Amino acid sequence: AMAGEGSTFRLRCSLLGHGQDVRGLTRGLFPEGGFVSVSRDRTARLWAPDGLNRGFTEMHCMSGHSNFVSCVCIIPPSDLYPRGLIATGGNDHNICIFTVDNPAPLYVLKGHKNTVCSLSSGKFGTLLSGSWDTTAKVWLNDRCMMTLQGHTAAIWAVKILPEQGLMLTGSADKTIKLWKAGRCERTFTGHEDCVRGLAILSEMEFLSCANDASVRRWQISGECLQVYYGHTNYIYSISVFPRCKDFVTTGEDRSLRIWKQGECAQTIRLPAQSVWCCCVLDNGDIVVGASDGIIRVFTESLERTASAEEIQAFENELAQASIDPKTGDLGDINADDLPGREHLKDPGTRDGQTRLIKDNGKVEAYQWSVSEGRWIKIGDVVGSSGATQQTSGKVLFEGKEYDYVFTIDVNENGPSYKLPYNITDDPWLTAYNFLQKNDLNPMFLDQVAKFIMDNTKGQTLLSTSNQFSDPFTGAGRYVPGSSSGSSTISGADPFTGAGRYVPGSASNAVPPVGGVDPFTGMGAYQSTAAKVENIYFPKKDAVTFDQANPTQILGKLKELNGIAAEEHKLTEDDLIILEKLLSATCNTSAETPTAQQLQTLWRAVNWPEDIVFPALDILRLSVRHPTVNENFCSEKEHVQFIILLLKFLNPKGKQANQLLALRALCNCFVSHAGQKLMMEQRDEIMTQAIETKSGNNKNIHIALATLTLNYAVCLHKVNNVEGKAQCLSVISTVMEVVQDLEAIFRLLVALGTLISDDTNAVQLAKSLGVDSQIKKYASVSEPAKVKECCRFVLNLL
Repeated sequence: AMAGEGSTFRLRCSLLGHGQDVRGLTRGLFPEGGFVSVSRDRTARLWAPDGLNRGFTEMHCMSGHSNFVSCVCIIPPSDLYPRGLIATGGNDHNICIFTVDNPAPLYVLKGHKNTVCSLSSGKFGTLLSGSWDTTAKVWLNDRCMMTLQGHTAAIWAVKILPEQGLMLTGSADKTIKLWKAGRCERTFTGHEDCVRGLAILSEMEFLSCANDASVRRWQISGECLQVYYGHTNYIYSISVFPRCKDFVTTGEDRSLRIWKQGECAQTIRLPAQSVWCCCVLDNGDIVVGASDGIIRVFTESLERTASAEEIQAFENELAQASIDPKTGDLGDINADDLPGREHLKDPGTRDGQTRLIKDNGKVEAYQWSVSEGRWIKIGDVVGSSGATQQTSGKVLFEGKEYDYVFTIDVNENGPSYKLPYNITDDPWLTAYNFLQKNDLNPMFLDQVAKFIMDNTKGQTLLSTSNQFSDPFTGAGRYVPGSSSGSSTISGADPFTGAGRYVPGSASNAVPPVGGVDPFTGMGAYQSTAAKVENIYFPKKDAVTFDQANPTQILGKLKELNGIAAEEHKLTEDDLIILEKLLSATCNTSAETPTAQQLQTLWRAVNWPEDIVFPALDILRLSVRHPTVNENFCSEKEHVQFIILLLKFLNPKGKQANQLLALRALCNCFVSHAGQKLMMEQRDEIMTQAIETKSGNNKNIHIALATLTLNYAVCLHKVNNVEGKAQCLSVISTVMEVVQDLEAIFRLLVALGTLISDDTNAVQLAKSLGVDSQIKKYASVSEPAKVKECCRFVLNLL
């Protein structure tokens, strides 16, 4: 039956303006009937209804973020700002506050340590923000009033409830929390994956949507009243219609769904994979933003509906979309069993029902529209024919034979690319080379690698080489089954290369590990692809910088002392004292460092920064000695000591000083006093140390990675969520800039140590997207330790 007006949403207009994914939308207060959008293109745009026709005009474009903008909300009018304010949150960890008529921010709120991905405003100018740093913050004007701590993973959604002091947060830890005056009153559990969106129905009820493809309706008192199913993939956003309980959702299954009386009343497919956000305007029209950068508005009103040509153009764009069957949006597909075009003669049974047909060897997807009484084509299904591979014969590509040649559609309108692959190839390396060769965004790395693995059903040939070597030194190590059963080194220590102490293994005989038969001592039979043992993490002890050349250091010190200003000059006696200190701390003499030696060292390390480095190097070496460690890190001295080292971490200062200060901080971890001090000052030290990543100096990067690793070792012993969150955030940030593989390796060990035996930390790392960041290192050929360690970390994630 044809339904009358007011029952079906149709396209009103498509708005071009943003250059990349539209990630957030909110209805505006001014101009009336307008809205604000934010995007990965780093801008926010204010749209006003276009009086003459059915469209909208861009009033202005606001810039203030140095990275993607991910969320937006309106702060209601006040005496000072009668038109209200616009708040935007971004991947640069900041929140920008704009007035409606200025493209530059009025002010910027800083405080979060990671992406701000959700904002909600309340009465009296309060603003609630949610971040990947696992906290939510409550702001009043330009001040952070409190931080809500309790979630163990990224907070994707926040909402302030109409009743004062009540706030909701939804997190990647799968829970929703209700906060009253900054304290958690209740935790709502039920979702099976990350909670992505929240919407308020009344003072007593709210809705949530999640990556588990369900929507839930909750009572504030804690019970779940209803679960709505309909989406076939992650649901990213949810928005409620004014003055009723109906709502709309959007998600990763290319669709916008309209829910009425608890049922999915209409499904609108879009020609973009990710439909990130939606909002409902006062007149009931729906605005959606997607990964193709286009904003689309849908309406029930006939006079606001787009012209027949625009609707036809939208349908054509949809029909040309290519749908990857691997997303599961269309169920399991077997191309051979599909009916032909005649199948479309039978009407559908419900709105949004999908049907696949095969036409001339091509698989097409259609969706039933109740209001129009017809099947609308929603795209071509790619990658479901693949007949050549199924006959398991080789496929020719550019004159060479391959086991597979895939066709990859990176976006709907662009060209498709051929990706040749042999099962002996490494999927990660193949994906990486394919993206390089075709000049495609490296962000697709894990998608392409996963596509290869899914489509080859894991038919990789396990080619394990028998030349395993130690990750830090390259020495060979014992691998069960890789040799006849005799072995030289029993699991060399990855940092030093020395055979490590194994309790109960006489002197250093080979312990009966893995492939040795306990009865005969002979190597037992093992398949060639023997399990590689994880000797990398969790790391138990700090890593230090021990290398020393006392003669050189003292020579340099004397040379620079010659040119030092009078007030800094050291006497002959001073230099002898420092020489004694060096030999005492570099284990060449059995003497204990004296107070006099330490006072002299303290004078030397306070030299001007252009000549201080040899003194800093003596400090770096001597702080490993328990006496020195105790002296500088104890209660009374430590403030000066930390201030001194932090001063040298200034990225504008000399690189030699940055390097030695980082190494000295690493060496502080050898004794209890140093560890205690490093943990107490963690926030300050890490915040300052991370700044040294900017100079592209590989030795500084290795020292920074080692400092992070030493913190990970300490944090593995005490469960400190905030500390781990900071450390993970540092690893993620530093990974972005570091090129040197030794630094990468130490960051991977740090990451593995942090997340070992801690599901919360694993969740947190995932919610920060660390897994996709490190995947490319799973195919590094040399040194092998990088690849192996990376794969062990990926197994945990």
